[in-house]
Amino acid sequence: MSQSELKRFGISMDEQLLRRFDEFTRKKGYENRSEAVRDLVREAMTAQSWEEEEQIVAGSILLFYDHHQRNLLEEMTAIQHGMHHEILATTHFHLDHDNCLELIIVKGQAKKLRTLSDQLISLKGVNYGKFTVAPVEK
Repeated sequence: MSQSELKRFGISMDEQLLRRFDEFTRKKGYENRSEAVRDLVREAMTAQSWEEEEQIVAGSILLFYDHHQRNLLEEMTAIQHGMHHEILATTHFHLDHDNCLELIIVKGQAKKLRTLSDQLISLKGVNYGKFTVAPVEK
């Protein structure tokens, strides 16, 4: 990006919040506040863009679950088979005797992927789930 494309603007912020933001900036390895603000704005705009139902997005569904939970694996498989056109790949990890991590790579309409994610994350036995996406089309 050339210098001529950059626009400057000011931000007012509570002193305590600014200290916390500076600590965040330092921990994340940003060289300055501007880089951190740009990334946060991009992240917020990306989240907004995928909420548009027709938007084509790609991303991941991360699931941590207890594989001993009765019928969980069958329910997960049935849900995934019902949306197989949107699922590009899955990776399964055995974390310990009881717990697994599954990473599902997806691409499709945001609304369909949100439905898929919600169905999987809400299953009994799923201890944590996270859905992350970015727009494929601009």
